[in-house]
Amino acid sequence: MKTRITAMMLLLLPLIIAAQNLRVSSNNSYLETTDGKPFLWIGDTAWELFHKLNREDATMYLKNRAEKGFTVIQAVILAEMDGLSKPNAYGEIPLIETDPTRPNEKYFEHVDFIVNEAEKLGLMVGMLPSWGDKVTPSAGGGPVIFNERNAEIFGEFLGKRYKNKPIVWILGGDRNVANEQEKLVWRSMAKGIKKGDKGNHLMTYHPRGAHSSHEKLHNEEWLDFNVFQSGHSKKYGDVYRFCEILLEVKPRKPFLEAEPAYEDIPVEFWKYLDWNNPVRVPKDVLNNDLTIAKKEHFEQGFFNDHDVRVHAYWNFLAGACGYTYGNNAVWQMFEKGCDMAIPCLTDWREALDRPGAESMRYVRKIFEQRPFHLLIPNQSVILGNNPNDSLHVRAAVASDKSFMLVYASVGQQLNISLSEMINGVVAWWYNPRNGKTKEIGEIKNENSYHFIPPTSGSGNDWLLVLDNPDSKL
Repeated sequence: MKTRITAMMLLLLPLIIAAQNLRVSSNNSYLETTDGKPFLWIGDTAWELFHKLNREDATMYLKNRAEKGFTVIQAVILAEMDGLSKPNAYGEIPLIETDPTRPNEKYFEHVDFIVNEAEKLGLMVGMLPSWGDKVTPSAGGGPVIFNERNAEIFGEFLGKRYKNKPIVWILGGDRNVANEQEKLVWRSMAKGIKKGDKGNHLMTYHPRGAHSSHEKLHNEEWLDFNVFQSGHSKKYGDVYRFCEILLEVKPRKPFLEAEPAYEDIPVEFWKYLDWNNPVRVPKDVLNNDLTIAKKEHFEQGFFNDHDVRVHAYWNFLAGACGYTYGNNAVWQMFEKGCDMAIPCLTDWREALDRPGAESMRYVRKIFEQRPFHLLIPNQSVILGNNPNDSLHVRAAVASDKSFMLVYASVGQQLNISLSEMINGVVAWWYNPRNGKTKEIGEIKNENSYHFIPPTSGSGNDWLLVLDNPDSKL
């Protein structure tokens, strides 16, 4: 048994995946590198990265994320926060006279630098050509600048420029496709990108909260995998329902969560915003020096590290091939004393090491040590009542029956059927907060077993790991 424990801990050491292009697996269930290695998408939301950070800060940010085990950085070229007219850190705007056919070379040299630094660190860039408000009119955004013609030209420019870089293209940008004309614009942009990069990179679409790309775009030839955004409206939200739907959509495509509830964002944040104000945040929700949010003003509180872990494990065990973490200060690269889009608790530098971000390294460890691409969601192993609230339990079993994972979001007791594991199991508790393991022991020839986590209550989540004793894990 000591040998097994030692081997397990060695396998939990951080792993580095060299950045390269991705493709869809042969069974259309997950993403893999071009040399056939399953790719675990552990993303970070850095929408304003290209727009706001200078090179020194961008390099520091990327190193921080690589060290924490993130594999993908999601960022926007034509950014949300006045991205067409507010210059970047070097005084450059992305387009000359807001014309997508006239990109500003100096602006894109800065984008190039960040993409190259990410590549050096083994990071994939989930690159959004534009925030969706440049295609779809909406409150607090715009202006709309794209049509079918210039979207294709802009797309081809981007495709050519980054054809040899570790990129995944993400169209959309927090907007749904409202009508057929908008679909044609996105289709034209996708066509241009593929023309420019010779179809060298995968492509998807990032929709608005509580929506999935499959709703309007699943049969588009350019959509290689689906993305959904569960959003920021509810603690213990049923993020797994998106997975359950997407598992049944034909033809099968991989899918992942690209925007769950962010750490440190107010629950239902939109209730506290003034959408007629360019800064959006009314002064009464900020502290005396108008730099960060007053916690007492927000009746429903803020999402925390426990919330982001719950959504990560619920997603992976429900069939997702990836999960993107976000922090409210980091996505907008908020500096104290500057404009903010949504009330923040810290500036972006302080937020880099928040506990939710730290816990992503442990998500990566367990799903690379226990090969995530073999997992098949299996709720039938959960015996008894399974409500859709904080007590909800998710489970998945490896296709070769080598292991089973069951997640207890608040350390609730688990009654689990072992019928899938014919030869019994070797059982462990995995702590999602620090990556440590606690041995339970061998369980032989039991039809079911009652498991009691080491601790319970809010913030005390545990992952039950059940290994086939004959496997080499």
